Amino acid sequence: MDDFLYDNFDSDKSPSADHPSNSHSKSAKKKADDGVSSEPKQGNPHFSTPSTVSESQSQSNPNPFVFNPDQMLHNNTQSSEPENKLDFDLYFSYNTDPEQPVSSDDIHAIFRDICEIFGFQKDNCENTFELFMSQLDSKSSRGSAANALVSLHADYIGGEHANYRKWYFCAMLETDSNLLDGIESLKKNKSKQKDMLDVDFYTTKKSELIEYKWRNKMYDLKPTDMVYQVALFLMIWGEANNMRFVPELLCFIFKCAHDYLKKVKSQSLDVKLPQNDYLDRIITPLYEYYRDQQYKLYDGEYIRREKDHHQIIGYDDMNQLFWYYQGIRSLKISQDGKEKLVDVPKEDRYERFGDIIWKKSFYKTYKEKRSWWHLATNFSRIWIIHLNMFWYYSSFNSPTLYTYEYSYLLNNQPTIQLRYSIVALGSTVGCVIQILATLFEFTYVPRKWPGRPSLFKRLFLLIIISIINFAPSVFVLGYIPFNAVSHVGFIVSVVQFIISILTTIWFSFQAPANLFKISFSNKNIYDPMKVFTASFPKLEKSSRVISIILWILVFGAKFLESYFFLTLSLRDPIRNLNIMESRCHGDHFIGGVLCRHQNNFVLGLMFLTDLILFFLDTYLWYIIWNCIISLSLSFSSGISMLSPWRNVFTRLPSRIHSKLLATAKLEVKYDSMFLISQIWNALIISLYREHLLSQDQAQKMIYALVPDETNGGMALRAPTFFLYQDDSGKEITDFFVPNSEAERRISFFAQSLSSSIPEPIPVEAMPQFTVFIPHYSEKILLELKEIIRQDPSSKMSLLEYLKVMFPHEWRNFVADTKIMAMSQTLKDSQNEGNDSGYLTPKTEKEFVDNKINDLPLYCIGYKSSAPEYIMRTRIWASLKTQTLYRTVSGFMNYTKAIKLLHKVENPEMENYFNSPSTFENYLNLLADRKFKMLVSMQKLQDFDEKEMSNVKTMINTYPSLLIASLQKEHDPETEQTKYFSVMYTVEEKVDDKDPRIKANELKQKFRIQLSGNPILGDGKSDNQNMSIIYYRGEFIQVIDANQDNYLEECLKIRSLLSEFENLDDVSEYPYIPSEHYKNKSPVAIIGAREYIFSENSGVLGDVAASKEQTFGTMFARTLSEIGGKLHYGHPDFLNAIFMCTRGGISKAQKGLHLNEDIYAGMNAICRGGKIKHCDYYQCGKGRDLGFSSILNFTTKIGGGMGEQLLSREYYYIGTQMSLDRFLSFYYAHPGFHINNLFIMFSLEVFMLTVINLGALNHELISCIYDKDVPITDLQIPVGCQNLQPVLDWVSRYVLSIFICFFISFVPLVLHELSERGIWKAGNRLFMHFVSLSPIFEVFVCQIYTDSLKKDIIFGGARYISTGRGFSITRVSFTKLYSAYAPTSIYAGSRLFLLLLFATISMWQPSVLWFWITLFSLTLSPFIFNPHQFSWTDFFLDYREFIRWLSRGNSKWHLNSWITYTRLTRSRFTGFKRAKLKNGENEKILEHNAKAPFMNAFMAEVLAPFIQAFFIVVAYLFMNSQSGVEDPEDVNLLIRLVIVTICPIVLNTLVLIIVFPLSLFAGPVLSLCCTKIPSVLAAISHLFAVFIHIISFEMIWVLEGFNFSRTLILFTSSIFLQRCLIQACKLFFLSREMKEDRSNRAWWSGKWFELGKYAFTQPLREFIVKISEMSLFSGDFFIGHGILISLTPILFVPYIDHWHSCMIMWISPMNRLRGPIYTVSKEKKRKVEAGKYAILYFTIIFFFAAILIAPLVVSKHFEDVVNSMLPEESFGLIQPNHQDNNDTGSRAPHTIMQTKPAEKEFTTFWM
Repeated sequence: MDDFLYDNFDSDKSPSADHPSNSHSKSAKKKADDGVSSEPKQGNPHFSTPSTVSESQSQSNPNPFVFNPDQMLHNNTQSSEPENKLDFDLYFSYNTDPEQPVSSDDIHAIFRDICEIFGFQKDNCENTFELFMSQLDSKSSRGSAANALVSLHADYIGGEHANYRKWYFCAMLETDSNLLDGIESLKKNKSKQKDMLDVDFYTTKKSELIEYKWRNKMYDLKPTDMVYQVALFLMIWGEANNMRFVPELLCFIFKCAHDYLKKVKSQSLDVKLPQNDYLDRIITPLYEYYRDQQYKLYDGEYIRREKDHHQIIGYDDMNQLFWYYQGIRSLKISQDGKEKLVDVPKEDRYERFGDIIWKKSFYKTYKEKRSWWHLATNFSRIWIIHLNMFWYYSSFNSPTLYTYEYSYLLNNQPTIQLRYSIVALGSTVGCVIQILATLFEFTYVPRKWPGRPSLFKRLFLLIIISIINFAPSVFVLGYIPFNAVSHVGFIVSVVQFIISILTTIWFSFQAPANLFKISFSNKNIYDPMKVFTASFPKLEKSSRVISIILWILVFGAKFLESYFFLTLSLRDPIRNLNIMESRCHGDHFIGGVLCRHQNNFVLGLMFLTDLILFFLDTYLWYIIWNCIISLSLSFSSGISMLSPWRNVFTRLPSRIHSKLLATAKLEVKYDSMFLISQIWNALIISLYREHLLSQDQAQKMIYALVPDETNGGMALRAPTFFLYQDDSGKEITDFFVPNSEAERRISFFAQSLSSSIPEPIPVEAMPQFTVFIPHYSEKILLELKEIIRQDPSSKMSLLEYLKVMFPHEWRNFVADTKIMAMSQTLKDSQNEGNDSGYLTPKTEKEFVDNKINDLPLYCIGYKSSAPEYIMRTRIWASLKTQTLYRTVSGFMNYTKAIKLLHKVENPEMENYFNSPSTFENYLNLLADRKFKMLVSMQKLQDFDEKEMSNVKTMINTYPSLLIASLQKEHDPETEQTKYFSVMYTVEEKVDDKDPRIKANELKQKFRIQLSGNPILGDGKSDNQNMSIIYYRGEFIQVIDANQDNYLEECLKIRSLLSEFENLDDVSEYPYIPSEHYKNKSPVAIIGAREYIFSENSGVLGDVAASKEQTFGTMFARTLSEIGGKLHYGHPDFLNAIFMCTRGGISKAQKGLHLNEDIYAGMNAICRGGKIKHCDYYQCGKGRDLGFSSILNFTTKIGGGMGEQLLSREYYYIGTQMSLDRFLSFYYAHPGFHINNLFIMFSLEVFMLTVINLGALNHELISCIYDKDVPITDLQIPVGCQNLQPVLDWVSRYVLSIFICFFISFVPLVLHELSERGIWKAGNRLFMHFVSLSPIFEVFVCQIYTDSLKKDIIFGGARYISTGRGFSITRVSFTKLYSAYAPTSIYAGSRLFLLLLFATISMWQPSVLWFWITLFSLTLSPFIFNPHQFSWTDFFLDYREFIRWLSRGNSKWHLNSWITYTRLTRSRFTGFKRAKLKNGENEKILEHNAKAPFMNAFMAEVLAPFIQAFFIVVAYLFMNSQSGVEDPEDVNLLIRLVIVTICPIVLNTLVLIIVFPLSLFAGPVLSLCCTKIPSVLAAISHLFAVFIHIISFEMIWVLEGFNFSRTLILFTSSIFLQRCLIQACKLFFLSREMKEDRSNRAWWSGKWFELGKYAFTQPLREFIVKISEMSLFSGDFFIGHGILISLTPILFVPYIDHWHSCMIMWISPMNRLRGPIYTVSKEKKRKVEAGKYAILYFTIIFFFAAILIAPLVVSKHFEDVVNSMLPEESFGLIQPNHQDNNDTGSRAPHTIMQTKPAEKEFTTFWM
């Protein structure tokens, strides 16, 4: 079995036969003199046969899709060495075509010629030559060489989809008299058109005539002309460095260079510019201009300027200058601006290009201002659809708000015209939105730019439409009395309503850019805005139908549900709150001004809450219907396991033969089983070698050779695995370990082949492609120490965790190692002359000894210290984690797949070669021609010895690897650093001393100098751009360094590449003049599904995996179908020429393009590229696994979305795309984040609502409520307030929010259901709920919201290195608290105060959900922290927390409270640029720019003030003595001001006392006592804590010991203090110093260390310290509150073990052992923990006393305390125990107790 197992994989003896052609070139057409004929123009005179395979070629190779090995041999076939017979020509397909239009040598000469003429670098010349030839050879493999050249030229220069052609028509058309000749007289001289214009067709379209002339021009090009043009373009692109992000600029450079080249050639000039002329004169000035936009030189280093995006001229601004000829005309080449480039003859412009003054030429073409108003401009249709409908629904169901003298006893209704008119005002809301969107569009799109739309015209027409919609209401509402009926008014209101509906429909469906698209003149035949920003690819009819149906279903369900569930639930609360009459006394100064409108405040907040829910449920329905349609698509395609053809394994062999092999006629000559067996056995052996199958399992699953009884020979026996679905008595567990990776991979492979897959073409004809992997600092290969060393904060090593996660793979690995060791032992014994070999143990002792000897194998994977055994363990662990080695290893399976497929499809070829080594070399050569892997190792030059060793290990394993890197070199002459882009190949090197020792080393092949440091952005995109020039072939697969691939998936590569729909383009001649363009959108990107192999790695890893799986597979399937899918990086396939000629595979402006990949997708969509999704192919992908790494990624994505909202791409798509596709784009991308924002915003608004509602419920007497009693019945008792419907609405809201949160689990469940069945779906969902993942989902929603808000407000989004290690290490409490306090914990703490009051004042079970939310926001970081409840570590954490609070005041400490506070504050103030002397080691490394004032004011001052205002309103109503007959006069506002200001004033007094003490005594005392500053700080902070405690106790007294009122007053004061602190930061603080000197100077008195700042910093620091005292108290109380909340869990037996197993998803049977300490260290830890445990519990008892004491006093000693208070309290003390029941007999006489007379309408005279 073993021989057959290995032989079939390594040599796969087999094969092949020739295939008939499956692709034929179209015959060319001739042009007849008398018109259009069925034949083309007699062919291009410069090509022998432009679109057909030549006769001689047909004879030598009858089928261009079948490879003839004879052509790959040298003429000398008599060579004794078989290897010498191979021709190692990498451009074999092109060079072997006898009718090639230009030889490769001539092409090379052309490249060298251009290099010398323009001064390109030689390595750039050689590199682009290789790229050109690889693409030419790739196309020639499936067509003639002549057609391949034309096709390549069409892709780059002149074809339908060539970006250069499109740019030329947009920007340069008006300068081309040949193309424009006769255009103006086109319609006037229609009858004479043919004679005048020499065309062979009739047209009235200017564009068709221009394109005809263009094709005619391209048709007349010689082959050498085409080579010259493409070569020039490639060399310009190859040396453009960062300017590759500016594609139309490169087009203009190419145009100037080409004009110059024509002059040189036509005049036979001997021009040879010096090498690097192009770089130094053309590119470097552009690079330096862009670099200086963002960076400035400071102390010899380039540091980033404090300029936001709208102040920076970025890549896109530079690029868009060249979209219009007006922009090109602005290029100035003299300082006075009088001389312009266009004034120079076009053939001389290239020589003057270096004279262009770029500073006077470029300007902003779109201003990415940091504002929320981008949402209004870009997504105006979203707001119109929702706000208009919300107005229609709410106004119709709120008649009590506009009914004349409404009485609930009558339930009288408004007039019909009044109702129609008010409802019709909904369209006016839409008009206002459109006007606002247009006004803000004025601020984003400069008037100077030619591409700006006609905004003044749009604004004027919008105002007219607004007047039309609003004017009727002026008449109906302002002229006709509310209680009058008017016939004219009715007609006017009905017409107004109809106009309103039509206006809403128009505004909703019509893109804003096309609202009033009335063109009176057609000045641009080709509009650049249309070509470059709105050439959205057309959907197929079926896809468009699905798209429309999806949104009909979404909004149909949404509008129905919103009306009956949301709007109608608000109808009764509106009526009851509107008629509510508040009988309150109020404050001494303002009286009842606020408290009498408490019902209106509550009603307004309820409307706002309901409006937010109105937005939220749209996304809910989108998720549901998206999933349903996705499941339907997967079901119909057969990729779902729920599809009816379940016997996928039985049919697998036939599907392998029909769908993976290009063997249409092979079954005639060869048994299909013979071919299938080689593929199948290779897959099984691959699984075996990856240790996914044991030897026994592999034996059961392969095709085996067995004796054939019929003929006495050998025959193939199929494995019984294929029969287990057909009642064979076999179960899948007979072949796989249940739920194993092997089962998953084989199952998906079988399921995928049941779907529709394009027919593969032969390997020789498949296009060449490159796998491109950017690498920065990701792990290449795990070191042994990393694997076996146990972290002190963990209870298991990485290897131990991997063994728990992959037990079967580990057993197989150990077994394989034992076999390897036994073989080595046997070999050694034979060499020593001992034939016994490895003996089987004969006694029990020998057996036990062997088992003991094998223990190291099971522990660490080896028992011999030989390097090869250690390396095996390292590689095994690396292949189970997220390493570059795993990625390279996985995607190198493409090489194996190509070789395997070619062997199987050509069974006779192996016999053709005389030597197996020759055959293997031939296969390697073929694979090398079809596939390249390029790793861009940006930091290769900086690798240490271990990293370089890991690189060598990788290249020894995979010698075909290409590695690119950034190389820096110091130039001693100029004292400057030079940068180079370098590409290395792998070369085998023989040891000089021992020739038998061979090792692979990197050999530099290309070294291209750059204009400067290419890393000007956030890193990844610049890294990709630096190395993209080294790709080869036609397609690129973009891969991250944490992915994987599998042999069975690589076998599908030919079918997948066929999805680009351009493999037949080589056989079609693109320049036939009379043949119109097809207007078929090219495929730019093909996305593939991902399997997240980090799933099941703990609850958090599985949450991250599930989100990635559902978005990358389930949603991607639907989005691709309806045209909403973009590019998300991995593992997409890109049309290389399409993407690289349009700005590259990502964008790179720092900050703005943080999520770099998605911009490439938007760019492709806007420029006409189609993006597809491939469901039958999958790659492996790793995801973040730990709490912090997941949330770092979340923060990056959220911040990146903030940047996307500012981008021009969102503006173009949002204002130009059709409605259905715009909705798909919106809800798949920004809608997700805005939905999260709305969820958390609704929570804040709702809490304000329930605070005010709770105040109502607490102070008012509720009616006896029966929902079955008519609303017109008298409410009992008389004078009561019917609050029950309002309280019921609270439950309805809670249910809505609950659904919004838990809808995130629906895609996961449905995805699992589709992929793995109902049992596994239920099991995974159960595991998520048991592991508390819903808690984590709430926290993630808050992080998304916070990162998005902060980026819009402050900016500063940046790339965050997440780290992808397993979550097995405990993180200290302090680190978690400081990391998540600003983002979530503070918000949760404020929520705690509001929720506590709501629970006390209006308790109902639905409030429990908000306690869960509170639990999530404050405790999630600690709940999901492994070993959080370890007793000793818990109290050592407390020690660290106390130290964190106190350290950093004598000596700078990075991990201290003061550093954390300063860093948080710097988001407002920004940092100073100036440096203090000797302050480098005490500097905060992060750099925060000063926040935009208005953004910070609105978000951090005004918004908190509004929150505080509504809480104060609730406080005033709670203390307004509602219903009290004899109220006392109280000063509520003065009381509030006192309790708010008192802590601040007392803190100020403490600081005033401390300052002179530190100033005069500090410097002296510090000479003998270095801790004096820390002591003074500790005393001050301790006073601050006690001051806040005293303030809280004072509030108890002032509120008469009433807990509810105490709580609302305390909450009000906290929110007001927050506003004051934020306002002080914004208005009074200058920039923060990075060096921590001013803080320590305050406590030590050493101000002299600050130099010139010694005179200004004390006052600033005084203001800072006032706020810091309160902030310190807040962190002290919040931190202790969290610890106290976690404390009860500590006392649960074995909680640490169970909790850790729960979040890591490992069996509780596994023993978790802590690190081993010495006896003394263990004792010291316990002593320290004990001491701080005592301190901790002492503080707990103290806090308990603070809370319990007032309760005891209020219950037993209230009278005693009241007697001690002064008699005259000036209204500061709230009276308690008042009777506020003013209902029944005590109700006011004004309350109506009987039903009044019916109210009749009067008749208006009109």
